[in-house]
Amino acid sequence: MTAGPDPVASIVVPSYRGVERLPALLDSLAAQQEGTPPFEVIVVVDGMDDGSVALLEAERRLTPRSILLQENRGRVTALNTGFEAARGEVLIRCDDDLVVPPTYVAAHVEAHSADGSVGVVGLTRDVHLPSPYARAYGEDAAARSTAGALARPAGERWRLWAASCSIGRSTWDQIGRYDLRYRAYGWEDIDYGYRLHRAGIPILLAPGATAEHHGPARTASARARKAFESGAARATFLRLHPEAPLPAPSAGPGPWGTAVRTTALGLTTARGAERAGTIADRLLPRVPVPVGRKLVALAVEAAGFAGTRTGSRGTGATS
Repeated sequence: MTAGPDPVASIVVPSYRGVERLPALLDSLAAQQEGTPPFEVIVVVDGMDDGSVALLEAERRLTPRSILLQENRGRVTALNTGFEAARGEVLIRCDDDLVVPPTYVAAHVEAHSADGSVGVVGLTRDVHLPSPYARAYGEDAAARSTAGALARPAGERWRLWAASCSIGRSTWDQIGRYDLRYRAYGWEDIDYGYRLHRAGIPILLAPGATAEHHGPARTASARARKAFESGAARATFLRLHPEAPLPAPSAGPGPWGTAVRTTALGLTTARGAERAGTIADRLLPRVPVPVGRKLVALAVEAAGFAGTRTGSRGTGATS
């Protein structure tokens, strides 16, 4: 099942402080079904060895390769480093907070078996621990995200390029590396999906590769910070691809849009967005679930809108 001299697939795992997350991923990769094509696992430890290298060296089922970057250089560099070291013909990105099904590798490889280049997406399903945030917002947002992904037309699947996806080696040679201009959280993956789309390469969904995502935001404060950083990265994407068929940033219509715009005025940094989420976190245990959902949604949507506005000015403020 695992790699011999000539792996069919290479699984590239970018990892930052992942020693507590990696064991579950490795367990699931070691449990791939009989008949799975040979594959290798490459974990790029991004500038901080928190014990991950020793963990990987002790792993005997998969004999993963670890690459330790000497300083934290971000997910884009980690991905590029791993893909350039890969030996397989099918190159799979798999984030370190996923737990994959036994059909995972085979599903990715099978999707590339037809003639012609394709990009392949394995959807991820957020797994939340019980909490006021999960009850009010996290579980509902996860369900809506999955439904939206499944309903997205084929021509828009480039927007699903994310934590679990794969291309053939010839496609990597054609499209090139992930773009180093994405320095913080988000959109380096969507950028790559759009480049595939622009090159006329169809993007397929692989149901057998649907994975559990065990690293979603656990609080409104963490979710709002991610929304701000993602908004700033969205602005980078729009600068690089002004022709992309992407809706213009909007706070929405009516009273809700007014509330989002007004809240966003006070959010000039990622830390400010985090503080807005913290207010929601403090209120969640004390208010009904529908009210809590609105509070978190307001913090998250305002943070995303503010991040896009800040990114459009070129500041990308994170402090």
